[in-house]
Amino acid sequence: MKFTQDSGPAGYIIRAYAPGCIIVAYPPARAAENVVALPPSDAERSVLLEEQLTASFVIAPQHLLRDWPPQEFDELNEEHLRLIAALDPEVVLLGTGPKIRFPNQAWLRAFHQHGVGVEIMDNGAACRTYNILMTEGRNVVAGFISG
Repeated sequence: MKFTQDSGPAGYIIRAYAPGCIIVAYPPARAAENVVALPPSDAERSVLLEEQLTASFVIAPQHLLRDWPPQEFDELNEEHLRLIAALDPEVVLLGTGPKIRFPNQAWLRAFHQHGVGVEIMDNGAACRTYNILMTEGRNVVAGFISG
């Protein structure tokens, strides 16, 4: 599924997704290696950079952690979730790959005890939800497991 480009994001947005691939766009100030510049569609739009991610990653409006360790759902552990918690989220989205799979509930307890909402969903739903919450100004952090 392809999304339309926002006219001026200050941080990381998800531009498109397909099985095994999520495309993240962001302003040039957040550039990394191997990115492609997207030309503006009109004079009012700023240039964004685009990066295709095929490995697991964590995204927040101001952070992008490439190569998040759990490449398969069965590799997910409590330490991986601590990396998400370190970003001090208001809401956590966990994209578990092409289908919904639920992690150990004990690992999520710390989020709930601190009033952090946690939603478990497939990667497509997590992509759509992340963009909505991010554009609403919510402090959302999403972890995407590639496999």
